[in-house]
Amino acid sequence: MALPYLFEFWALPHQMPPEGEWRSWVILGGRGAGKTRAGAEWVRSEVEGSRPLDPGRSRRVALVGETLDQAREVMVFGESGILACSPPDRRPKWEASRKRLVWPNGAVAQIFSAHEPESLRGPQFDAAWVDELAKWKRAEEAWDMLQFGLRLGPCPRQCVTTTPRNVPVLKTILDNPSTVMTHAPTEANRAYLAASFLEEVRTRYAGTRLGRQELDGVLLTDVDGALWSMEGLEAQRLDKVPPLDRIVVAVDPPVTGGGNSDECGILVVGARVQGDPQQWQAVVLEDASVSAAAPATWARAAIAAMERHGADRLVAEVNQGGDMVESVIRQVDPLVPYKSVRASKGKTARAEPVAALYEQGRVAHMRGLGALEDQMCQMTTRGFQGKGSPDRVDALVWAIHELMIEPAAHWRRPRVRTL
Repeated sequence: MALPYLFEFWALPHQMPPEGEWRSWVILGGRGAGKTRAGAEWVRSEVEGSRPLDPGRSRRVALVGETLDQAREVMVFGESGILACSPPDRRPKWEASRKRLVWPNGAVAQIFSAHEPESLRGPQFDAAWVDELAKWKRAEEAWDMLQFGLRLGPCPRQCVTTTPRNVPVLKTILDNPSTVMTHAPTEANRAYLAASFLEEVRTRYAGTRLGRQELDGVLLTDVDGALWSMEGLEAQRLDKVPPLDRIVVAVDPPVTGGGNSDECGILVVGARVQGDPQQWQAVVLEDASVSAAAPATWARAAIAAMERHGADRLVAEVNQGGDMVESVIRQVDPLVPYKSVRASKGKTARAEPVAALYEQGRVAHMRGLGALEDQMCQMTTRGFQGKGSPDRVDALVWAIHELMIEPAAHWRRPRVRTL
């Protein structure tokens, strides 16, 4: 039966190598997303020919894991490793004394430990499979040594399978023009995972930094000079909504509607605003932002968010849309409590006092705000360093200003005594 070994028939999109000329293929994925199987099958595709004894594209392969034990037990003997994926007539033999696999056509794959970068000095290869690069303790050294050895054949290539972590070597590889990437969360491979596992990890880690990294397979980076950090946001995570005095929905409308427009930032934020303003606390409840939406679509989404949370006011920036913004909203609900706001300062200047409240531990987040938090961690003292416009952050800033900053300033303003 050949069908079980025809990976092209069973593979998920992120498990297939991209077309075109590339030197490094990086597969970023959550736990259980099928990265190991993709790496093993890629090695097969490199070394195997049309028939068992025919040569393939590559004949000398490096298999580099964090340790020799992990390279052997995961990449070679694992349930998704090379031996398990190979049909009987093409299955390589393991030579334990030499730490290598030998295929019937003469191709050889040798295992190496990233803990011993010097072991990669000397050997040469025309292909390499690198597993869990982002957790290597000596990643820079091992990667550099591998690149010097990857020098055989007309176009030596390597496949990197890893759960993303914010490490310099991975970011450098991804920034290289000769690198291509595929990505998938854990749930992309749910057909081959226990339902109880998925339910448990999603319940426990959904909406957390660890969940974004280990389950969604997202590379989380903190930018130099950022007003917020992922570590700081994670420290203020809540699982239960506390009592709140006010809830507002803030909207940052896109300049235009349709497929080429920016997102419409829609944030729901509540606050406890009793007593001394220095003790007021806010909670970000929901990110209800919509992408490339027509005006009527984002207006309906904002009104729906108000109804879900029982918000007492809708706040919308009108710098771009002017009176049109209110007109669109009132077409959906003529009686909605509405307030327009106009920016007189730049985005960073407006965001800095809000970031200060976070530093004081006075703003917390519910789970499930990953897209917002990614934008927040790219908002710096030099401006927004991400792609597009920080629409979600803008909406967040307007909400916090409405709930805490403006009322606190009014609360402190001395009253003029009249005679």
